[in-house]
Amino acid sequence: MKSKKSNKANLEDKRIIFLELGFIATMLICLAFLEWKSAPNYTEQIYLGLPEMEFEEEIIPVTRQDYPSPKVDAVYLARSELEKAQGKLAGPNILRIVDDAAEISDELTVGDQEADQTTQVAVVDIMDVVVVEEEEEEEEIFFIVEQMPTFNGGDLREFQKYCQQNLVYPEVAMDNDITGTVVIQFVVNKNGDVVKAKVARSVDPALDAEALRVVNSSPKWTPGKQRNVPASVSFTVPIRFIIADRLP
Repeated sequence: MKSKKSNKANLEDKRIIFLELGFIATMLICLAFLEWKSAPNYTEQIYLGLPEMEFEEEIIPVTRQDYPSPKVDAVYLARSELEKAQGKLAGPNILRIVDDAAEISDELTVGDQEADQTTQVAVVDIMDVVVVEEEEEEEEIFFIVEQMPTFNGGDLREFQKYCQQNLVYPEVAMDNDITGTVVIQFVVNKNGDVVKAKVARSVDPALDAEALRVVNSSPKWTPGKQRNVPASVSFTVPIRFIIADRLP
């Protein structure tokens, strides 16, 4: 049996029509999207420009009401405060020693009058006491004066003999065979005392300490004079440390 095709069921002839309809529908949809307008956004804030207004600052004059001068009532102060106010105590404060059992009152004696808004109280200023310390003038030290200081009637060589006779060799330096010459600088002041002794050239701490000890133990000198006035004079003395069994 031979099959037959119906012209109504054959869609091949309508294929082009359907294709054209599809293109037309697509174009209409695209145009619709392009022509679409969004709804207005009512949440946006709207600012209105207001004209600037100038404000004039009003200056209110300050008025002051004059009041009558208040009357000064009598105020009773303690006796010590009253004496200070009148200037009776011209010198420094006087300290008085009292017994421990005695009672001392620091309260002010005030009258029976009551103070009001018109009462004026006299205020006594307490001045600070300034103590001025006198600066000690630095003593002038000479190296050579008209009349040089003397030690036991002699010069510096006599003092060197005193140092060598009273010198005690430190055991630490002797055990370690430490020898040398320590130079000491000192000042004979106006009173003949040896002051400001210091090591000018060091050898060993033990030897330096012994040399300073001997110089500081010096008896009084006869002070030097410059223009018949006692003067301080600086000296430098070498003190030699030698072990006895190693003398040349």
